[in-house]
Amino acid sequence: MRHDLTDLRLFVHVGEALNLTRAAERTFLSLPAASARIKNMEEAFKARLLVRQATGVSLTPAGEVLLKHAHAVFRQLECLNADLQPYASGIKGRLRLLANTTATNSFLADALSTYLAQSADVDIELEEKMSGDIVLAIRAGAGDLGIVAGNIDVDGLDVLPLFRDELTIVTALEHPLAQRESVPFVEVLDQYQFVGIHPDSAIQSFLEDIASGLGKRICQRVHVGSFEAVCRMVEAGAGIAVVPRACARRYSRPDALHVLRIEDSWSLRDRLLVRQRGRDLPRFAEDFIEHIQRAAHAA
Repeated sequence: MRHDLTDLRLFVHVGEALNLTRAAERTFLSLPAASARIKNMEEAFKARLLVRQATGVSLTPAGEVLLKHAHAVFRQLECLNADLQPYASGIKGRLRLLANTTATNSFLADALSTYLAQSADVDIELEEKMSGDIVLAIRAGAGDLGIVAGNIDVDGLDVLPLFRDELTIVTALEHPLAQRESVPFVEVLDQYQFVGIHPDSAIQSFLEDIASGLGKRICQRVHVGSFEAVCRMVEAGAGIAVVPRACARRYSRPDALHVLRIEDSWSLRDRLLVRQRGRDLPRFAEDFIEHIQRAAHAA
């Protein structure tokens, strides 16, 4: 069997797009050439790899196996490039990092900026996702590293603990809740209007699920784009909000907000760094992991 990297790259694009025409375009091949390459691979493996459908294609079980190994080949090539980097110029490392809302809006921004300033030859592709989606992506090889909440099933992944964060309720200083030190989440759902971060964010979805489990809903007055904007809206009296304690410290002016502890166990959440079990990563990725661990500990 003789396959070149173009065959494997084409099949990776097929697995991503589930459309042979778009996969051919991404691989800079004509559709007939792409079809011929897929046919040659099927003949070589003596197994059907794709099922053609009216709306695109789907992978057969054999195709799923080939896609898994194709991803592994390109990961090994990334490691090869990274390991040879000291001996050549112009080769840049690339790291795909997936993180939930809390991480991207707290310690991670500072950690990334300091790492990138120290590592001019490394690029980081950061994508925000919900913790459950991050775990699925890491298992599938669609990301190199993920930062997730500790209440997620991470079975089958290598896991490093980073830190524990706490979700809190913040209010304006003149708000009725400003006289209290703690409150059960269920108590505030019926009484107060909330300021929230964008509705598709991981933390907002998490809070909506908590409220739904209590048989209630969050009375959302406004959604804004960042925790900093949330804190500013709360300071102005637009409502109350649930934010990580680290973000309340980071984004609020001194003595401008009152912070209450939430009397529910889910408000305390471990943060974990996950990667595929047994997967080799380039040296720069291992350096990044050490950097993130130090930054999380400091935060």
